[in-house]
Amino acid sequence: MVAGRAWAARNSHIPSVGLAGRAVSGYQAGMTESMDRVIPAAPRFDLVGRTALVTGAARGIGRGCAIALAQAGADLALGFRDAGTADARALVAEIETLGRRVVPLQMDITRREQIAGATTAALGALGRIDVLVNNAGIGPPNKAESVTEADFDRTVGVNLKGTFFVSQEVGAAMIRGGGGGRIINLSSQAGFVALPTESIYCMTKAAIAHLTKCLAVEWAPHGINVNAVAPTFIRTPGTVKWLADDTFRADLLSRIPLGRVGDPIDVAAAVVFLASPASAMVTGTTLMIDGGWTAR
Repeated sequence: MVAGRAWAARNSHIPSVGLAGRAVSGYQAGMTESMDRVIPAAPRFDLVGRTALVTGAARGIGRGCAIALAQAGADLALGFRDAGTADARALVAEIETLGRRVVPLQMDITRREQIAGATTAALGALGRIDVLVNNAGIGPPNKAESVTEADFDRTVGVNLKGTFFVSQEVGAAMIRGGGGGRIINLSSQAGFVALPTESIYCMTKAAIAHLTKCLAVEWAPHGINVNAVAPTFIRTPGTVKWLADDTFRADLLSRIPLGRVGDPIDVAAAVVFLASPASAMVTGTTLMIDGGWTAR
């Protein structure tokens, strides 16, 4: 057992094989080498030596997650709907200042060829993808009686179809690589409560929470942990106009027991945890980041 502890400590970044032939990280292997569980001295939250792909990375939650993953030690592949924007270039430059490798990718997740091309480019530049953060999503408000088929298809196409096919492409690469991985989906508090004028958005985010369970069970034998985070309203460029409305903000805060709107770092912190060795036994769950809204 002493030798096993030493191996796990030296090789925590190297994939291995655990019980029942499942692919696990070296961190996990140190805990599964016999029926007697090995308790590590302390949980690891760093991502040194890992690579991560974040979709919808240019602004808001995606940008916050990318920076937090880089600060934790990961090299980054950044998926952008338009890789030529000033926001995209600024994020690449910021991550480079952290000393991390970073690969900008043209990745409109409604286009299968861009999903495949971006994944291939990320693998070519970084060698593998250890962590996928499915952040890209949209939420245009519209009364249910006014939703057109085009509105419906656009929201479902980005939020649900896009998330599935990015997961499929990257998940297949993780399976081929044999080293397991982490997939973290962006669900939403809106998938657990009803929000007027957001019926299609709410539906897609509820579906993502269940898709997370399905993929977690199906890909567990390959050492792939699949989880989701479900934020409340987060202060981003996409929500600023709503939060500027005093009536809306007062109603919002009345529903959040912690009494504040979230910031991107609140979501990014949970994403780093779910990407890290510390969450080795967590899969198939959706972590609420809602200040207690859904606990009422």
